[in-house]
Amino acid sequence: MASRNGFQDLLAGHGQRGITSVCSAHPWVIRAAADQAADDGTLLLIEATCNQVNQDGGYTGMRPAEFRDFVRKLVDHLPGGRLILGGDHLGPHVWRKLPAEDAMIRAEEMIRQYVQAGFTKIHLDASMSCGGDPDILSDETIAGRAARLARIAEASCQGGAHPLYIIGTEVPVPGGASHGHELAVTTPAAAARTLAVHKRAFAEAGLADVWPRVVGLVVQPGVEFDNVSVIDYDPAKARALVRWRWESEDDIVFEAHSTDFQRNDAYKALVEDGFAILKVGPGVTFAMREAICALAEIEKQIVAPLSQSHVLDTIRAVMRDKSGSWKDYYAGTEAEQDVLMLNSYSDRIRYYWPDPKIGAAIGKLMANLSATPPPEILLSQYLPAQYQRVRAGRLARDPEALILDKIRDALRPYAAACRL
Repeated sequence: MASRNGFQDLLAGHGQRGITSVCSAHPWVIRAAADQAADDGTLLLIEATCNQVNQDGGYTGMRPAEFRDFVRKLVDHLPGGRLILGGDHLGPHVWRKLPAEDAMIRAEEMIRQYVQAGFTKIHLDASMSCGGDPDILSDETIAGRAARLARIAEASCQGGAHPLYIIGTEVPVPGGASHGHELAVTTPAAAARTLAVHKRAFAEAGLADVWPRVVGLVVQPGVEFDNVSVIDYDPAKARALVRWRWESEDDIVFEAHSTDFQRNDAYKALVEDGFAILKVGPGVTFAMREAICALAEIEKQIVAPLSQSHVLDTIRAVMRDKSGSWKDYYAGTEAEQDVLMLNSYSDRIRYYWPDPKIGAAIGKLMANLSATPPPEILLSQYLPAQYQRVRAGRLARDPEALILDKIRDALRPYAAACRL
């Protein structure tokens, strides 16, 4: 995996100026991201959240060491030293309904397992109220709990690189903002206070020597998406925050969450403004879903009806039958919900890809289109960018190759911006 110094050099602007943080556990997404990094000669950052991966398995069913092994197998074609594993929102969130001390004890065990498994980018997030806490925690409580978790992380290193830490909690609301929501960019005063309170908490916890490895601050640059719309980055609105970072005596970068679906020029502007860590999640699985839907439409035209996968019908049926991962996010009539189930920017479908029925249908789609590759004339209609690469001899008509390339279309703007 990538060395600590390599990641620090990147964040300090030596070579690569930024990095895409790919937050997904889907094998195709991880492979596509590794292919992009291999072609570009850059580092690859794959992150898992506390909900996805923890000591209880998370919703992926994987503990940190299992996720590490899972990723390593998928990126074994990547040159050595290029992989960075990160843990996102590591804190008591998963256990927040428990009394605060019980939740923190579980968060400590999670942090311990992440660090022991070789995760070297750790986002400390103790911002959520737990059982017995007031509704809104003080900055001092949040920072004190973060420092407590950092002490566990430091004690858990087993001869490898010590972690680099990300602090700060100004992230978009879970599930996306409401339509038309006007986001407030983090103020310089709020960023300065977050940094100062955490720095003091680290010192009080005996971690003053660790503070130089606090390399990033999560802030809100004014970007977000909901089910049907995107709030684009406006450099003018972030100008005061950007100026504060340049003038700060602490050598940190900004980490931006929910950067999915931005215009291509926005990524360049974000990196230039010091948002060196750009997180993407639904955007890559959204692109993957688009490719699968396109291939399903091609299948309808070239495969006999009785032999078709009926993958889209299967997805809709499973999501209707198991609505827990989308029903609180997709309002409207049944017809309107049907549109969102397959097409929403929030991409709640990403929680359903592991379902056995959907997996079987995807497998049949892949088998059908491997036996009968999509003709160029239909690629032109349904996957026009991939059609151009097939015509140029740079891409095979194999369905999996087409899907991986479509995912990379979501990653290419990030890659271009991060190599400025």
